[in-house]
Amino acid sequence: MTTILVTGATGNVGREVVARLAAAGVSVRTLVRDARRAPQGVEAVEGDLAVPATLEPALAGVEAVFLIWPFLTAEGAPPVLDVLERHVRRVVYLSSSGVNAAGVNAAGVDSASGRQTDPINQLHADMERLITRSGMEWTVLRADTIASNTRGWAAQIRDAGVVRGPEIAPTAVVDPRDVAAVAALVLAGGEHTGQTYVLTGPEVIGRADQVQAIGEAVGRPLRFEKVPVEEARARMLADGRPPALVEALLSAAGTRARSGVVTTTVEQLTGAPARTFAQWAADHAADFR
Repeated sequence: MTTILVTGATGNVGREVVARLAAAGVSVRTLVRDARRAPQGVEAVEGDLAVPATLEPALAGVEAVFLIWPFLTAEGAPPVLDVLERHVRRVVYLSSSGVNAAGVNAAGVDSASGRQTDPINQLHADMERLITRSGMEWTVLRADTIASNTRGWAAQIRDAGVVRGPEIAPTAVVDPRDVAAVAALVLAGGEHTGQTYVLTGPEVIGRADQVQAIGEAVGRPLRFEKVPVEEARARMLADGRPPALVEALLSAAGTRARSGVVTTTVEQLTGAPARTFAQWAADHAADFR
């Protein structure tokens, strides 16, 4: 039986991918740094993408890999991709819908400049370029903002009922379950090779509306309060977030333009319409109570 390796298996998307593959009877293996945190009921092998040599045991007998890159640059990616290329035939990469299509094309070739508007999108563009130039068959999933990112607001919601942070341009926020549904489908079959899919939710929604939807889900009024970037930086650093991550996130807040992109790709591939953010909030209300 074909075995699929899932990286990022303890995260919001990766855990859903594992569950869907396992439910479909696919042989699935997870790459984790600590096997005690791995999803239950599937094989777990310890390894670290930061140390390519540790990946070898996890790749034995694997045909396809679901790759979530957990770093802020693609600097360490070439040796990881070299290891993958020696062992597997296909890779499915979770990218961002914010990647400018003019920055990297289906052949992995730079256009005029190949530069992105912020560090996170630049990371994904760099990773796409490396993957599409590798010897592996590939599929890229460019996901919009993931709905489960709002779990980072839970403490503020419970404590004060106010989410304070920098404003970020609205986008068509996508449910991680929908991203996982597409990922599982693509991983299980090879007919998606060479495709780049943009995955979004069904509507463009800003932070204030997301907070309101969570309030409706938990049954009490909540509000979003925009704060200056410097204040947001101080809070994020005080919360213990790595400085490089803070700067990347704040750069994104300042440079990303409003996106009106809404795709029907989720429904076209899975047969089910993409869930709204309100649906996600209703299903995860307990996370904010």
